[in-house]
Amino acid sequence: MNSNRIKQRSSHAIKLISATLLFPFLHSACTSSTKQEKKELDKPNIVIIYADDMGYGDLNCQNPDSKIPTTNLDKLASEGIRFTDAHSSSGVCSPSRYALLTGQYHWRRTHRISSAFDYPMFRKDDITLPQVLKDAGYTTACIGKWHLGWNWNFKNEPSGEIKYKHKTAKAYLPQDIDWDKPVTGGPTSQGFEYYYGDGTINMPPYTWFKNDKPITIPTELMDPTKQQTNSKEGHWEFRPGPKDKDWDAYEVLPKLCKESTQWIAKQRKDKPFFLYLSLPSPHAPIVPSKEFEGTSEAGAYGDYMVQTDWVAGQVLKALKDNGFDENTIVIFSADNGPEIYAFRRAQKYNHFSMGNYRGVKRDVWEGGHHVPFIVKWPKKIKAGAISDELISQMDVMSTVAAAANVKMPKNAAPDSKNILPILEGKTSSNPIHTTLIHNTKEGHWGLRQGKWLYVNQSTGSVSRMPKAYMELKNYTKFDTEGLLFDLEKDPEQRVNLYAEYPEVVKNMAAQLQKELDEKYAADY
Repeated sequence: MNSNRIKQRSSHAIKLISATLLFPFLHSACTSSTKQEKKELDKPNIVIIYADDMGYGDLNCQNPDSKIPTTNLDKLASEGIRFTDAHSSSGVCSPSRYALLTGQYHWRRTHRISSAFDYPMFRKDDITLPQVLKDAGYTTACIGKWHLGWNWNFKNEPSGEIKYKHKTAKAYLPQDIDWDKPVTGGPTSQGFEYYYGDGTINMPPYTWFKNDKPITIPTELMDPTKQQTNSKEGHWEFRPGPKDKDWDAYEVLPKLCKESTQWIAKQRKDKPFFLYLSLPSPHAPIVPSKEFEGTSEAGAYGDYMVQTDWVAGQVLKALKDNGFDENTIVIFSADNGPEIYAFRRAQKYNHFSMGNYRGVKRDVWEGGHHVPFIVKWPKKIKAGAISDELISQMDVMSTVAAAANVKMPKNAAPDSKNILPILEGKTSSNPIHTTLIHNTKEGHWGLRQGKWLYVNQSTGSVSRMPKAYMELKNYTKFDTEGLLFDLEKDPEQRVNLYAEYPEVVKNMAAQLQKELDEKYAADY
């Protein structure tokens, strides 16, 4: 036989044997790849829409006497589950945001609000929700307000001076900062792959950022005393500092809406995503666009609320238009209760942003931290469900991880509880939270335990409640050392039971101190 033909037959035989031997491994690899792809497709997308200074009573579906139409958020509630006893960790913004993104009480770290050009609130060893999801294969983005600090590249101490709030204050000028270097410590340092926003609408620098650099370098100084346009209600709330010459507060919310919907449209069907849309509204400055003026019966704030509701609707529409809505978990909430302007609004328009709850932003009263909380997930959540379970925004981290079948690292989210069973309609006789601590300022605490709420001071107020509003609501002041309320019978906190139940007070005060001692000492 020809030697060349023998060699060819031998070569074919070797290839055949090799293919036969490799087939199981190739099949296994393909199967594994297919399973991985299916696993990725099964993971829900996550969208958190986080409003700013929005009260429980600002949603029409939660306030039968509301003067503000919130058709999109009402629809979201009708298509998902609405929680009637949900709370932010703090009564102010930065601490609540920190708690949401880390699944732990803010007071482990701080009570402060991040100021202009502040350093990051996060430590290097903090484990954040975006980090966990990014490590699990999610595309992650933060769009909007950050307000948790950055590592600014200062060239020198602030060289500007400006008369502000009846005193002369130092202010950074544009030339005091190196704008060419990346600004670390912000969203892209905490697990977000993409960031677009203006940092904080009422704090410098007044310019737009993409990831860790400004899109336009500020060249002018924001002087709050020389504004050329007016806020529609309340004060501008601006702090002095560098600004882009074309920066306009009225453009912030529309730009964030457009960026969010465009970002959603770019996402792939085979890769899950997490969008944290942190709105600047309805926080002051109250700047509704012209097309929303007069759309409510609660003044400019009400109109700004209508626009905020519209933005939420646009995001929900983008999810549906791009085929993501069925397997996307949408969570809507707010960082704390309404600002003190709510008192005047109630008197002028008969609209109570805090609903029937006592107090506003900053307060340990329920109105300071009792917030809207709605979750929609068509694949798992029964439409129109309502839960009176006591929950916290800290629970978002454990719940999202469980829904995405993601194992969290050790020591992550120490105060976060998994509320996925409630979302899925499962019932239990055991509460998710046996206790929940309320706090804004150091030393001023509230402890929730079942129906009881204990406050360790004679008032829940941090923000001053005007006398006219006290009279309007027929509130009385209390003179006991602390406060005790039965929230099942008295959600408005009118009847102080401190003197009537000394044992309950004693036990709850001891429980509060125990939790504070344990958790301050814990090394997380």
